[in-house]
Amino acid sequence: MDSIINVILDFSETFFTILFFTLLYYGVKYLMNRQAKGNTDTTLIRSIILFLIAMIAIISVILALPMNPEIKKEVTNIIGIVISAVLALSSATFIGNALAGIMLRAVKNFKPGDFVLVEDVYGRVTEMGLFHTEIQTENRDLTTLPNLYLTTNPVKVTRSSGTFISSEVSLGYDVDRHLIEEALIKAATTSGLKDPFVLMTSLGDFTIVYKVQGLLENVKTIITSKSNLNAMVVDELHKVGIEIVSPGFVNQRQVNDTIFIPKKIKEVDLKKETKTQKPENVIFDKADEAESIESRKKHLESMDEKLSKLMEELKACETEEAKVLVNSKILKAEEVKQKLIDRIDSKIDELGKQ
Repeated sequence: MDSIINVILDFSETFFTILFFTLLYYGVKYLMNRQAKGNTDTTLIRSIILFLIAMIAIISVILALPMNPEIKKEVTNIIGIVISAVLALSSATFIGNALAGIMLRAVKNFKPGDFVLVEDVYGRVTEMGLFHTEIQTENRDLTTLPNLYLTTNPVKVTRSSGTFISSEVSLGYDVDRHLIEEALIKAATTSGLKDPFVLMTSLGDFTIVYKVQGLLENVKTIITSKSNLNAMVVDELHKVGIEIVSPGFVNQRQVNDTIFIPKKIKEVDLKKETKTQKPENVIFDKADEAESIESRKKHLESMDEKLSKLMEELKACETEEAKVLVNSKILKAEEVKQKLIDRIDSKIDELGKQ
């Protein structure tokens, strides 16, 4: 009986250590889950904190076991060596990517939903984690880039307020440049671009390269708009009787001076064409969802500010009628906030499944 009691007493410290860290782990997990409602930024931080608690718990339980002090010292040394080796081997990329992720969030060069170009990777940002950034490319695939790669390579970000898109065409010296420039300006205007202009980018042996540019305000339609601009360039040049053919074809043809412009079949209404489903809606579906989450998060922040002001207003109320009125506003704001949180959480779950 005495031996059983002694064993229980010996393991009591271990038992209480396990109980303490179990309660601590699940308590922290519960509190952080509540804080993470409607916020994707705390997910990774929560995982790191819970991982650290679990690691400390394992070490504490080992140290709390009733064993010889010398053996305990050796076990402690082994644990220290293992942890040091793991940190030494993984710190270069692990810590580097983590610091790069923190830097990207601090600088705020881009956010989910933005168009970015990194080396040969072009697309819209769908996710920004502590260690990586996910980009949805033009063929709808998802590309994951380490944050360290983004901080060590130039990142071109398409401004959400608008960007200039362009189209180039090579035409012969025998065509009046004023006629060409007028047709190109009209093409850019017809395709919905603002403030169009034309540049002569090079003078070749046989042709001049003309580049027409215009401001696209709705950057979400950038792929469709580039295609429309190219189409309008072809249409407008053909309308004024300008051929778009290679210099070799022009110099070598023997076809009795036939003009190579396709015959007009029917008038195409560009506005009707643009009413069809845009490819961007299918290509960047996940990026659109990520952008909608970001916009809802901003709305959630504004609701928090509104609730803070209402709380201050409630404290300043002197009459019961005024308090009732402010309380009703607070209840409505809290309902809207809860709906936003639920919507954000459901969107995050949908995004995780894609």
